[in-house]
Amino acid sequence: MTFGREFTKAVEEKQIAQQEAERARFIVEKAEQERQANVIRAEGESEAAEVISKAVAKSGDGLIQIRRIETQKDVAQMLAGNPNVTYLPGGGSGEGNGSKGGNFLLGLRS
Repeated sequence: MTFGREFTKAVEEKQIAQQEAERARFIVEKAEQERQANVIRAEGESEAAEVISKAVAKSGDGLIQIRRIETQKDVAQMLAGNPNVTYLPGGGSGEGNGSKGGNFLLGLRS
């Protein structure tokens, strides 16, 4: 038993339409999961910021100072490995002593 071309074409089109509908469902589900992940991430960041804020209010800004020093250390280590960057100290600490000098990083090109 053989089917006509029109019937075979209709069956193929139906299968294609079902596959496209399934693909669209998958895309919608993926977008919803990403949205939920973003909401959860934002809630976590908000909660972390609140905890840090309370800790700073209670204990002072020691944690922030430690994080600043750690970041400066990381940046200095990263730049120390770059042969195209030179550090020129300004002679002062740069904080609170009223000095106008500063520290400079120069990008040298050969």
